[in-house]
Amino acid sequence: MKIMGIDPGLANTGWGLIESVSGHSAELVDCGCLSTSPEISFSERLNLLYKKSLELSEKFSPDEIAVEKLFFAKNTKTAMQVAHARGVIILAFHHSQKNIDEYTPLEIKQAVVGYGRADKNQVQFMVKNFLSLTQLPGPDHVSDALAAALCHLNCRKIKRILGKK
Repeated sequence: MKIMGIDPGLANTGWGLIESVSGHSAELVDCGCLSTSPEISFSERLNLLYKKSLELSEKFSPDEIAVEKLFFAKNTKTAMQVAHARGVIILAFHHSQKNIDEYTPLEIKQAVVGYGRADKNQVQFMVKNFLSLTQLPGPDHVSDALAAALCHLNCRKIKRILGKK
């Protein structure tokens, strides 16, 4: 089972692909960051994210996708731009007929760290340990994407134990 985690953003979208090993653990397949330049128009940035997301889906053919839900506190303009980016990314994976599940940052942190208010360093540390990496995954967008994928894997295990789909 290959799970791709996505941490959506307009400037930088983190992605990470993990593969479940015998349903008990996971290993890193690949990860990276999709970036768009503020030098191009907003619509071109969205189009670029859409195309790059389709390319990721075609290249890696993940079985399932875990996308971080939008969370924002102060800047409404930024939140709206991220929401647009998130929408085109979800659409791209939907067009590839992938199962998409969404998780809040709180759910992801609880699943990976055990504490919903964990900081970035704690998330990176736990992602490193779960995937047996030699160094902390980075940048933050990538480690957050990997955390989303691990969260999804954990939720699948719990659902299977409870007999839910």
